[in-house]
Amino acid sequence: MTPARIVGLIGTLACLSFPALAADPKPDATVKSKSIEASVYLDDKMKADPALAADCLAEGRKWIDKQAAEAAAARKQEPDLFKDRGGYSFERKYLVRSIIDSRYVSILRDDYMDTLGAHPNSDVDTILWDTTAKKRISIRTFFTETADNGPTMKAMLKAVIASLTVEKKKRAEGEPIAANWHDGLKPSLLKIGAVTLAPSTEAGKSSGLTFHYPPYALGAYVEGQYLAFVPWETLKPYLSPEGAKIFGGARPKADTDDQQ
Repeated sequence: MTPARIVGLIGTLACLSFPALAADPKPDATVKSKSIEASVYLDDKMKADPALAADCLAEGRKWIDKQAAEAAAARKQEPDLFKDRGGYSFERKYLVRSIIDSRYVSILRDDYMDTLGAHPNSDVDTILWDTTAKKRISIRTFFTETADNGPTMKAMLKAVIASLTVEKKKRAEGEPIAANWHDGLKPSLLKIGAVTLAPSTEAGKSSGLTFHYPPYALGAYVEGQYLAFVPWETLKPYLSPEGAKIFGGARPKADTDDQQ
């Protein structure tokens, strides 16, 4: 190619219009120092509810401030480790999973943590927000009773274990699974797992409950996170009037593909 043609090609390329790359989302709160880089991100859907956004952002700020203080203390104790490998890295994301009856917002809270150990780790928790009361609530309101070891919680736990067993066997690929893998789960709202209201094929309804488990909760780290889905029909005998109002329909296939 002659020099003249090269110059012409450069000029042509300069005139072409290429689509702009999507910018990385900006954190809603961040801390950065020699000890740590930590950020909090809020789903844009949450920002439509100022009270919800403020609640989660306040929680997120406290979380990264706590991690920053612990990282600074660790750096004083092991300065060479931080010098060789850099600081800690933390990230928290609040993601809307479902909005039911235009009132109940289920949120996944995903955490990423790198404290310079053998590998990073992650955690998952959930929030159920009542947009009318403008506060966090539990799923108790959807059931006639949720006493520890009561009929509702026993039925819920049985369905959770059945769902998880299917996934456990799938990941084991024919290898035996430990008999006591679910011993940490109990028929109690505080010990059965973090829960969200699953979306539904019926607008404004929830198709059931999805339970979310971080690495290590049900097995080795390499197994990753687990999910259990319990259809609302399984829990129908235990629903309160409010529960009967919000549950219905089936779990969308897209949700099945995305979540498990």
